[in-house]
This record gives sequence, structure tokens and C-alpha cells, in this order.
Amino acid sequence: MGCVAVSNVVPFRRVATLPPSGEREAGLRRRGEQRVLMETVYALGTMVVAADDRETKLTASRLQVYGFVTVEELGEDGRGHRLRPSEAIRARTDRPWRLSKPQVGASVTIPSLDGFLFEAAPVNLPA
Repeated sequence: MGCVAVSNVVPFRRVATLPPSGEREAGLRRRGEQRVLMETVYALGTMVVAADDRETKLTASRLQVYGFVTVEELGEDGRGHRLRPSEAIRARTDRPWRLSKPQVGASVTIPSLDGFLFEAAPVNLPA
């Protein structure tokens, strides 16, 4: 009996279809809004967003996910509470936000809790 090579690999070819014009225009508009907001924050250094401006808050939360802006929720006393991206996505409309340019060279810290991530003493491994 002879051996017949059968290939079950189907080449993937992406069909070049354009999204409907409404979706394409909405995507371009959204990117333009993000660019304008980011350029404004970078030019001013900091910007306050009104409490009920949900659209700007959503745009800012998208920029925060990628690290382009820092988002703080302003309390009644004017102090800012820095929001994590997961908190910013669920934007509330009862408090204003302060958007600011992220610090240059800001490092991400990884907490070490009771040796959870790192061992307290170095491990002696045989050479």
C-alpha cells in the first residue's frame, strides 16, 4: 500500500472588505477626539472635566488604558483620587475629573506581599 500525503491545512486569506461607511466614520471621529483630548492635556499639563461630561470621560479612560493620561477623581475638598483604568471605564457622573500628562519615567511598582511574588532570601541552587 502506498502512502498518500494529504494536507488538511487551509490557507487563511483575509477578504478585503470595508466596514460600512457609518462605522468607518465613527472610528475616525473617535480617534480624532482622542487625539484632540490628548494634545489638549499635553499642552495644558492638566485639564478638568465636568462631572456630567460622560463622552469626554470615556475618551479619557481609553487614553488612560494605554498610559497616555492620568485620571484623578476630584473630591468635594478638591483633592484628587487617582483612578485605575478599571475604575475609570465605569465613569460616574457625580464628580469631576482631573486629566494630566503622565509623569516621565514613572515606573510601575509590583508589591511584594509576604513573599507572595518574590522569596525573601535568595535560593541557593547547585551550579
